[in-house]
Amino acid sequence: MGRILSFFNQEAQLIKALRQEDARAQRQVYEKYGPRMLGVCFRYLGDEMTAEDVMVEGFLKVFGKIDQFNSEGSFEGWIRRIMVNEALGLLRKRKQMPEDILSDEAANIPDYNYADQNIETQELLNLIEQLPVGYRTVFNLYAIEGYAHSEIAELLGITESTSKSQLHRARALLQKMVGAWENDFKKKLNYEKASG
Repeated sequence: MGRILSFFNQEAQLIKALRQEDARAQRQVYEKYGPRMLGVCFRYLGDEMTAEDVMVEGFLKVFGKIDQFNSEGSFEGWIRRIMVNEALGLLRKRKQMPEDILSDEAANIPDYNYADQNIETQELLNLIEQLPVGYRTVFNLYAIEGYAHSEIAELLGITESTSKSQLHRARALLQKMVGAWENDFKKKLNYEKASG
């Protein structure tokens, strides 16, 4: 219990120092949350350099808007929301947001209702990176960030049904990709057994 109180006290002190524009506190926040926030940005943008640029812009917003943090939720969650909004802003600017009209290729993705457990987390994240931008964006917001379809629709300027459709197609494509990965994995295992 003491450890938890200590954490909240340290975080409160850190936030107080940020409000006073303390450069050491800014550095501490950047070093503490930077790696996780880079991962958040990367999941949406799929490019490390762009994700890093967006993360830096996000931290500038965090430091500039620290007075808006009201301590009702977690500080990390507040930072994460800023990062997600920054990434979505860049996608919007690049016009890479999900659209109501889907390509023929996307509409013909079969729906696989299974996925084996051989795949590791990092390999799954690599597959998510390969999803088309619209699918990846909705999938990240829904499955990873925990947004509801109504919230996603509002964030992205699409309908709720488009959000649901994008998620369904993202899952179907992801399951297809996992299936292909598993086939390659099994072939590799069989090859190693045969040559070993």
